[in-house]
Amino acid sequence: MRKHPGGRFDRRRDDSGPFALSWRVRTYLDRILEFTYDRVAGEKQKQSFGDLDREARALPQTRPFLAAMKGERISLIAEFKRRSPSRGEIRLDFEPADAAGAYQRGGASAMSVLTEPQFFGGSMQDLKAARAACRLPVLRKDFIVDPYQVVQARAGGADAILLIVAALPDIGLFTELAGAAADYGMTALVEIHDPHELDAAFHVEPRLVGVNQRNLSTFEVDTGLAVKLRREIPSEVAMVAESGIASHEQVEELQEAGVDAILVGETLMRAEDPSRAAAELLGAQVD
Repeated sequence: MRKHPGGRFDRRRDDSGPFALSWRVRTYLDRILEFTYDRVAGEKQKQSFGDLDREARALPQTRPFLAAMKGERISLIAEFKRRSPSRGEIRLDFEPADAAGAYQRGGASAMSVLTEPQFFGGSMQDLKAARAACRLPVLRKDFIVDPYQVVQARAGGADAILLIVAALPDIGLFTELAGAAADYGMTALVEIHDPHELDAAFHVEPRLVGVNQRNLSTFEVDTGLAVKLRREIPSEVAMVAESGIASHEQVEELQEAGVDAILVGETLMRAEDPSRAAAELLGAQVD
């Protein structure tokens, strides 16, 4: 597997806690992760790992998320997201089951569901409802930092999970989470948002890499980042472009650059007709 020189894990630990980075300004990601650690600790008190594991093992086989990224044309992962730290409320009058049906009709190849509650307004119930309402493979999009969340994702019906390199400075933990996803039959979408994170991403030999064009520290968007990084990622590794995608012209540019899939949330969630909006992004004929 190709290695990428010059990169490193950007996040570091200090003596005051796993992510209490007193030596620099706290970012959106720092705050989200601090809440996530507390949230997971609380969830472990409510349901044991063993109980979740039994639920996960009893489920039918996962839907083929990775295969859905490899169509003749660029694939769409349509996202359900109520709000975000940078944009505030996006749409509160839209249920995950309704979104799932609309996205499927609009030609999406897969669906992403935000399950982070504090900053994005999501839940595992959203994921379960979305998956039950469609035939699409479904990604649990969250800040996964503990193996408990992996088995929780599968028990909730997820076919794929998101692993964010910037949130996982420990290579051992990163490897463990990727291995756990594979053990439960799920695809790991390994996300980077900086070219220096490429070498870290390839510690787990990913089959699917996401390039988030939104900087997770500042939440600013660089709409050219995915095109620039496509040539740095081996051609046999499928790539997803994330954030800042709002037009068919952008989608065409990404497809020409060899990007396999796009992940789009806010553009679809804000649309009056999300099904039509999905079809138009893909350049499909709309009646």
